[in-house]
Amino acid sequence: MKIIKMIVLLSAIGVLGVAGFIYSGLYPIGADVPHNAVTYWVLETLRERSIKRAASDINVPDLSDPELLLSGGPDYNEMCLECHLKPGKNKSDMSVGLYPSPPNLSQDGDGNDHNHDEHGDEKYTAQRQFWIIKHGIKASGMPAWGETHDDQRIWAMVAFLQKLPRLTPEQYQIITARSDGENNHSH
Repeated sequence: MKIIKMIVLLSAIGVLGVAGFIYSGLYPIGADVPHNAVTYWVLETLRERSIKRAASDINVPDLSDPELLLSGGPDYNEMCLECHLKPGKNKSDMSVGLYPSPPNLSQDGDGNDHNHDEHGDEKYTAQRQFWIIKHGIKASGMPAWGETHDDQRIWAMVAFLQKLPRLTPEQYQIITARSDGENNHSH
């Protein structure tokens, strides 16, 4: 019985301590101050485990269709470029000012020294990219494009992302240009 009282007391002290810390406003929340190592690890682990669980049942279509690449490129250029960059561009006002830094998707891996492709598992990489584009990521600046874009359009962006790290700046320019007949989608 004494052990139970001690556990309850320590738990109550812990909860009060955490609540006191939260309400104190001491934690630096500005995007120009990185998280401490423990907070960063907790948030990154939570994000990656959550995405892996949520994306695991997504069926990946054939992403090799050139039409997907050509329709996903202009959307990427209009919606993603300022944060996730393009070949030959290593930073923008948006990419520098966001924390956590958005990945540079024009580079292999994620451009932040992280590799989330599960040891070369292209299916998981596509599932992960689709889920992130569709649902976004809380408190990161990444919007949920699934609110305004259907799955076909999101898969087109995923198909484009599969090729993006291997594009030259010139190829990027050609693939991401909208033809005169295409209307500019509102975002």
